[in-house]
Amino acid sequence: MPHATPRIDQTPEGLLVALAGTWRLSESTPRFDAVLGAMQDTRSEATPQAEPTPDHPAARTLGFDSSALLTWDSSLLIFLRQGQTFCDLHSCRFDATGLPAQVSALLALATVVPERAAEPVAPALSAVARFGVAGIATWDSFRDGITFLGETADSLRRLLSGKVRFQWRAFWVVVQSNSSGALPIVTLIALLVGVIIAFLGVVVLEQFGAGYYVSYLVGYGMLREMGALMTGIIIAGRTGAGFAAEIGSMKITEELDAYATLGISTVDHLVLPRVLGLFVMLPLLAVYADVVGIFGGLAVSVALLDLTPTQFFGGMLTAVSLSDALLGVFKATIYGALIGFAGCMHGLRTGSDASAVGRAATSAVVLGITLIIIANAIVDWLAALWHI
Repeated sequence: MPHATPRIDQTPEGLLVALAGTWRLSESTPRFDAVLGAMQDTRSEATPQAEPTPDHPAARTLGFDSSALLTWDSSLLIFLRQGQTFCDLHSCRFDATGLPAQVSALLALATVVPERAAEPVAPALSAVARFGVAGIATWDSFRDGITFLGETADSLRRLLSGKVRFQWRAFWVVVQSNSSGALPIVTLIALLVGVIIAFLGVVVLEQFGAGYYVSYLVGYGMLREMGALMTGIIIAGRTGAGFAAEIGSMKITEELDAYATLGISTVDHLVLPRVLGLFVMLPLLAVYADVVGIFGGLAVSVALLDLTPTQFFGGMLTAVSLSDALLGVFKATIYGALIGFAGCMHGLRTGSDASAVGRAATSAVVLGITLIIIANAIVDWLAALWHI
């Protein structure tokens, strides 16, 4: 038979809801509103100061009689959960002793709160302790970097001795992405750098009547320093981050584990082609950046100083020698190896969470630029010692 509308009886303890019939979701089931209204009416009749008596009961308990209940599904549980919610809000006691055991168990399961393990609160570290922790982390990173550098050098040694099968496809992908793929951004940055150097030279040198020497500044600055330096920074942000993201994604998808299972060295297969690709291409990009930057400086000099191109290049070649250009190319070669090293190392050290690839790419860019600046300072110091 279908369900009957719950009958509500008053008892000395409160209200007793009689459940009867069959409760199915396919049929219209009663809401708890009727019970709610009766319970509120009973509570409004009772005063807070009056003691509940059999003649004047206060609805402090909501009980149930399921002796006439036949079959049921989740529609009955929805009805009872509404009753539980009301009792929680109005400080009433929900008495489930008159319900079937299965219904009581499901209600208890619906209201249970999963236990959470309390995470231990780490004590606040002193300044000395924080300094020590940072020092240990720095030492661990330095040791990992030296280890990875040794693995890469050993892989190069085995390649030169013919013991490693070089991945030419990966190498040419790096060459292509850092040749035609990198030309637009390198062109833009190199041109702007040359224009800025020339403009600053015009503003400063014209005050002393030495505007002619802007060509010295442009040629010396682009060939020896800014061409290779700006190209290295661009490639560190463009390609170094790409290396870290690509290898990091392979680690998260367990492709690196597959290489290890097959006995394939990740350094030989993934790192070496990328490092050598940048080692070869960055000097060529630096030479291109030098040319573009010099022509940017030429345009400013011609426009603001009325110099002819012949005067500009003649003055530049007077002050700039071939050793300056070769020093810039040498720097770019070192920068390329450092960028590939930083990107691949952080890619292999990627964590396993969702944001690990982003952190690896960011760390690769930061490390790559830092290594470029350090290498530039060391090379300039050695060049000054040797009067290059």
